[in-house]
Amino acid sequence: MAALEEEFTLSTVPLGAGPNGLLGVEQSDKTDQFLVTHGGRTVILYKVSDQKPLGSWSVKQGQIITCPAVCNFQTGEFIVVHDNKVLRIWNTENVNLDKVFKATLSAEIYRIHSIQGTEPLVLFKEGAVRGLEALLAEPQQKIETVVSDDEVIKWTKVFMVFRHPVLIFITEKHGNHFAYIQTFSSRTLSKYTLFHGQEEKSVIQNFTASVDRKFISLMSLSSDGCVYETLIPIHPRDPDENQRVVRSLLLKTVVAGNAPSGVALTVLDQDHVAVLGPPLPASKECLSIWNTKFQTLQTSRELPQGTSGQLWYFGENLFMLHGKFLTVIPYKCEVSSLAGALGKLKHSQDPGTHTVPHFVNWETSRGYGFGSQNSEQSKRILRRRKIEVNVPPPAFEQLLSTIKKDSEKDIEVELCKFLAVKRTPDFHAIVGDIVLELLGRHTTEPSFYPRNSLMQLIQTHVLSYSLCPGLMEAALEKTDVQMLQLCLQQFPDIPESITCACLKIFLSISDDSLQETEINMESVSDCSDPVQEKMDEQTEILQNGFNADEQNCDSCDRKLNQKPQDAAEETTSCPVVPKRAALLRNAILHSAYSEMFLLPHLKDIPAQHVTLFLQYLYFLYLKCSENATMTLPGLHPPTLNQIMDWICLLLDANFTVVVMIPEAKRLLLSLYKFVKSQICICSELNKIEVSFRELQKLNQEKNNRELYSIEVLELF
Repeated sequence: MAALEEEFTLSTVPLGAGPNGLLGVEQSDKTDQFLVTHGGRTVILYKVSDQKPLGSWSVKQGQIITCPAVCNFQTGEFIVVHDNKVLRIWNTENVNLDKVFKATLSAEIYRIHSIQGTEPLVLFKEGAVRGLEALLAEPQQKIETVVSDDEVIKWTKVFMVFRHPVLIFITEKHGNHFAYIQTFSSRTLSKYTLFHGQEEKSVIQNFTASVDRKFISLMSLSSDGCVYETLIPIHPRDPDENQRVVRSLLLKTVVAGNAPSGVALTVLDQDHVAVLGPPLPASKECLSIWNTKFQTLQTSRELPQGTSGQLWYFGENLFMLHGKFLTVIPYKCEVSSLAGALGKLKHSQDPGTHTVPHFVNWETSRGYGFGSQNSEQSKRILRRRKIEVNVPPPAFEQLLSTIKKDSEKDIEVELCKFLAVKRTPDFHAIVGDIVLELLGRHTTEPSFYPRNSLMQLIQTHVLSYSLCPGLMEAALEKTDVQMLQLCLQQFPDIPESITCACLKIFLSISDDSLQETEINMESVSDCSDPVQEKMDEQTEILQNGFNADEQNCDSCDRKLNQKPQDAAEETTSCPVVPKRAALLRNAILHSAYSEMFLLPHLKDIPAQHVTLFLQYLYFLYLKCSENATMTLPGLHPPTLNQIMDWICLLLDANFTVVVMIPEAKRLLLSLYKFVKSQICICSELNKIEVSFRELQKLNQEKNNRELYSIEVLELF
């Protein structure tokens, strides 16, 4: 999962794109400081945490900065190029760039690269690369020409591989692209022709890359809105030969094809990329983060003031132009794994029940269908399936045709016929296509809402949120709490924002509306047992061994202990109606989440609803504490840990607001009292544990002689 945090403006100076606007953002030798190069004349050093400039340097009138300023990590000095050939080197103590070190080179510079672990590398427009020290020793040395005539460098980046720098730069000539790999460990330069494929006619608009030990993963964003990947070996078998590499589709339609404004692409980590551009032709600019492993959109943010198609990232900060100002958007990316995507995992099924896979098989969903085959068989099937075309079952084609034009009753009939057909390995993908087709018609015809058909498809147990992302949004729009409950119980990959949206509806919907709705009431009997409540009121309240009437813990609140009837009332009276309790207990508490991504959305819940949910969680906590097993009755009850986690989450997100609400005062005091009581219990248990340890030591020290003795162990 990934999340974009609140943005802030770093530069208050109006900027623009292109040579006279923002040239680049580069890391300095201090983690929190960055060099911002304004195309034209100025370099500014910013401290991001303070959101203020630390220094500013400008070249004199008539000179033009032609590539971004960088920091020499070995010396802490700054380097900039103006008028294509002139190097300027200075430090923070220098004020006037006209009086700092100057070196005029014999060829035009395209870019200076500087990363930790090596000296700065200078890439010339003719494709030659030199170390900074060698250039400063002989500035007027002859620079050879590497690229051919009419070949122009479009993009470049440097990596550290096995403690040695590796530089890649992409050139273009007459619409063809070439990749050059310069390795400094072996002093070799390799050239590759990027082959787009016969079926692709798009124009490459942006490049980014990542590296592992053997390959450079070159990604390109094309004018068709798709992201393609090309794997280029770092150490080729024949460096002198011009080799061809083919790019493959990585992400489909991440931005609108032929976007009117600039687009940008950058790799964040092994499995996440950030994309800048409009998602639809008529939409506004948007920043989005995509998971390349699972091919899913993780998060996005609209940029209403527009961007320049420039995007940089360092650490956990994204830099871009929003409107005319340099903006920073911090972000978070979790490790890309199923466990990470799930966050808090759901409980396993009961023994003996049939396990149904919730997740998409990412290979079969592409139509390759080699789920359980070994790798060699998979490759053979993959090659064959590239030639053959899977023929969908007739029932599926008939169902899609019916969805486009017929009534909901007709669709239900055809859906029953389709579900009666034997399932194929790609059944989950087909069901996902059916749901998307139904949602597509719902979008164009708002009055068309095939609820029964959607419920049938959800109950096939093969769907996930990734397969049909618009389904829960439609249910939220219609306030369809039954469908939302079913989705929360079935889908393991629901985003935290959707979970919170469901929680808002479950807490805000009226009791009358709930009474008219069919809801799964599994194991929810706590709110509708008046006989038991009456019995409980007449019995002594013991909370996991702690008596609220006894003042055996000096640190517990005396005022609360003076009202035992309030505790009994809190224990036995459920604050919500049974159907609302079922929604909260069977859906929300069992939902998967990650705390980092859930907390921001919990802050948007109204205070009165937060209080109501806290009261119900406290009620469940008291129910758990009534028995020694610390569990609730039922088939799949929420655990005590789940209840406590949600109490902590709600208080963390809304504590300031809850403290100000008079209705929540008694609830907070009650929670405080129970925390204190549990501390007392733990303290006494620790004493018993220590006593038993001492007894165990005494038993170990006994000799084997059979002697009669009487021992007295004083526990308190």
